[in-house]
Amino acid sequence: MKINELIKIIEKKILSQDCISKVKIEDKSFLHKNHQSNETGKFHILLSIESAELKEKNKLYSTRFIYKILDNELKNNIHSLQIKLL
Repeated sequence: MKINELIKIIEKKILSQDCISKVKIEDKSFLHKNHQSNETGKFHILLSIESAELKEKNKLYSTRFIYKILDNELKNNIHSLQIKLL
């Protein structure tokens, strides 16, 4: 899968949640290009999520919530996922 396809899938899944108003998705794979654990076809993603509801929850709850939404992508296309709640 190409990064643009993955970004569209992530955006659609994240924004389908009523508690999330905005999401910004950045590909940070270039920062890890020469790392030993870098895998072709797996990406390093930074999510900046605007959600008053998730911001009120503890970090573990919010992280699990996002991981559950992106379960398939995490198994197949995402090597690393960084989440920022705004």
